[in-house]
Amino acid sequence: MTQPLADLTQKLLDAAKKAGADSADAMAVNGTSVSIDVHAGALEHAERSEGTDIGLRVFIGQRQANVSASDTSEATIAMMAERAVAMAKEAPEDPHIGLADPGQLAAHWDIDALELCDPTPEPAPADLQADALRAEAAALNIDGITQVQAATAGYGATQVHLAASNGFSGGYARTDRGTSCVAIAGSGAAMERDYDGDSRIFQADLRDPAEIGRTAAERALARQNAQQPPTGSYPVLFDERISSSLIGHLLGAINGAAIARGSSWLLDALGSDVLPKDLSIFEDPHRARVSGSRPFDAEGLATKPRAIVENGTLTGWTLDLVNARKLGLSSTANAARGVGGPPSPSTWNIALTQGTQSRDDLIRDMGTGLLVTSLIGSTINPNTGDYSRGAAGLWVENGEVTHAVNECTIAGNLRNMLRSLRPANDARTHLSRVVPSLLVEGMTLAGK
Repeated sequence: MTQPLADLTQKLLDAAKKAGADSADAMAVNGTSVSIDVHAGALEHAERSEGTDIGLRVFIGQRQANVSASDTSEATIAMMAERAVAMAKEAPEDPHIGLADPGQLAAHWDIDALELCDPTPEPAPADLQADALRAEAAALNIDGITQVQAATAGYGATQVHLAASNGFSGGYARTDRGTSCVAIAGSGAAMERDYDGDSRIFQADLRDPAEIGRTAAERALARQNAQQPPTGSYPVLFDERISSSLIGHLLGAINGAAIARGSSWLLDALGSDVLPKDLSIFEDPHRARVSGSRPFDAEGLATKPRAIVENGTLTGWTLDLVNARKLGLSSTANAARGVGGPPSPSTWNIALTQGTQSRDDLIRDMGTGLLVTSLIGSTINPNTGDYSRGAAGLWVENGEVTHAVNECTIAGNLRNMLRSLRPANDARTHLSRVVPSLLVEGMTLAGK
């Protein structure tokens, strides 16, 4: 019989104290996942996994150590605590580590308001297979699609509980339900593929599998007969599917760990403009039915909305306790962790200001340039922000899409790129990162 996670974390704390730890925190995660793959109208692969993982972090003075296991027996818990304490005694001292003060801890939250868990029963494998088959059939029904590489449907449910010797104890459950399809158009050297998929917390919110299959097929067909673009300086429009990667580079550069190390191209940017004045980035960890929502962070601090960039100006770093202490600041309650390691800073749900124009409007306005729908590889200099990535997509000539493009590289500097952004109004608002298509002027294209 599975033990309640709150009981497991308390047993870990008790074992740590008995083993000689000055303080400790513990995490327990119970997860179930089901995945169904189909191919050529038949079941190809079915997988189910269940398990409970536990993690313990102990402190001896200003030294810490982490241990984790997937065995929850009393003997294992006792052994974990003993080994963690022994490891901590040999670890280097760090004046910045330590648990939150009791006064910093989250005390009240309304987990039901976040709607992180679908109360409906776990879908039967046959239902998941039916969804995957519908996606595959819809893709194959589009003229020009030669095969479907993969059609998958899956379900996951996770329970998390965190407890610490400073008095914090809290947990919550999550579910996720997804369908995806990868379609292939053409054959031989002319073969092209693309995908579509959807993942939601609630089954009722999931897009129709047939729509997912059709969209994957249409995207694959649009990539046929690709050519290399000319080399030169052109506007580049990042499609909504991949535009969040640009904002992700900004978020990585303001991560407190990078700032504390002094290895960020935005190290000197606090209080300065990093986006156009009409754009902001807002973080809201309390959005209902969104995967990045949570009532408290991995150190027990209450999460709260904040403006990361306000009217173009960078307002602060993303901080957990240890990096906040290094910088002489306060945590922004952005600590994330798994059972196997200590917390580190991470963002929750973020949203970039959407524009007033559609993606088609931006295509019309950009004249001649590149609409990027996929990115390949990554060369980002963390200290300078120099940006270079392989890209594929669609060529735009005089405001109209003319043909597919591949085998090219786009390059620029992230400081300049971000300050010249023009957003469309097409962001999907159910995602954890709500970022529309983004037009960047004057990037360097290396093609033929």
